[in-house]
Amino acid sequence: MPPEHEHGRARVRMIGVVLGCWLAATPGFAGESARWYTNINIIDGTGAPMREHMALLVKGDRIADIVPMSAFAGSRADGDELIDGDGRYLLPGLVDTHVHLATVPEEETPLVALRRQLYGGITSVRDMAGDIRVLAGLARDTRLDRIAGPDVYYSALMAGESFFEDPRPASSARGAMAGQVPWMQAIDADTDMPQAVAMARGTWASGIKIYANLPAEQVERVTDDAHRQGVPVWAHSTVFQASPLDVVTAGVDVTSHVCRLVFETTETVPATYHHDMTPDYSETDPGDARITAVLDEMKARGTILDATLGLYGRALARHEERHPEGDTPFTGCSPEFAAALVRQAVARGVMISTGSDFVNPPDDPWPALHDELAALAHDAGIEPLALIHAATLVGARVLGIDSQTGSIAVGKRADFLLIRENPLEDIANLSSLELTVKHGHAWPRSEFQP
Repeated sequence: MPPEHEHGRARVRMIGVVLGCWLAATPGFAGESARWYTNINIIDGTGAPMREHMALLVKGDRIADIVPMSAFAGSRADGDELIDGDGRYLLPGLVDTHVHLATVPEEETPLVALRRQLYGGITSVRDMAGDIRVLAGLARDTRLDRIAGPDVYYSALMAGESFFEDPRPASSARGAMAGQVPWMQAIDADTDMPQAVAMARGTWASGIKIYANLPAEQVERVTDDAHRQGVPVWAHSTVFQASPLDVVTAGVDVTSHVCRLVFETTETVPATYHHDMTPDYSETDPGDARITAVLDEMKARGTILDATLGLYGRALARHEERHPEGDTPFTGCSPEFAAALVRQAVARGVMISTGSDFVNPPDDPWPALHDELAALAHDAGIEPLALIHAATLVGARVLGIDSQTGSIAVGKRADFLLIRENPLEDIANLSSLELTVKHGHAWPRSEFQP
């Protein structure tokens, strides 16, 4: 055999060895290793009551069985690995439905954020507009477990042309023209909408985000064609010029930022995102019939509210830091008013998802989602069982992955947490997290270094 042929065969053998090692380390190819988590209390994410004294079997990257401990002995096979939960609490991995990993793309920053999120119990995130050239790589690597982080799902942005004067989209389209790239498109009445949506789909985005500076008829055009092509639509609750009711009746799937519902009560809606108008929150009734009409329409349509409640507390804290003398009144949406709006939404049956839209300081051991959950619990009064439902199954529904993850059920992906203290007594007990399991792989909290 010619030497070059022998060299080629050796190269093929080496590729085979490397590929075999990679497959062995990849979920779904690990020889279906079986691991039982025993003596656990399951909060399944559906809102159903907790099931005590249970056992759960993971094979590969899937939940293969769930049985009471009384039936466990007959379910175990020889060779199955055992992990004694010792009365711990098992619930689905958390979902942060509003993050920004690559608005200003820097190589290390998103990797640090993703690692903290995973070790903080988050197994899926929705990025709400950034540089898709970066986000696509993060999505691939997190879903293949090549890097430590929750699975990344991201959006392609559409807005009116004037919005792209904002420096943020310019940063996210660096090297090209914001508004003229597939992941950040300027939309007007002359846009070939089927082509625009197809271009967004071609980025492998999980949804289209309608950001700002579009009238109601353009919001409706985007939504109609996106749904025709099987793409979810995510929008700000006020798109400027489109009012909250315009946005909801256009048929979007998720709206973000609860305080912007107030623009349903103003005489006019500003035409641009960067505007000088500040609603008079102090004189607005959270139960105003115009606001509740929007909420009722959301309930009827199944529109999910990505409330970002904790964001308003952050805004107030920043204002107080800048004005320590207290001589400049805060004119933004107060945390108390935002919480009252969330309570209205919950009371009227609107589904709430848990999006943070802010980042904790680098030395904080926990991701921002924990602060969002605290605000929803303590300020808006959402009970822990309902809040866990919002942070798991509703979040997965936002991302369109609720058939695969978001609840504890046989056949679903093994994305779950083991918590030492009962989170149904206090949602703050999520900080007693001991183990995150994602795609069947275990990430012990004890290994995390901020």
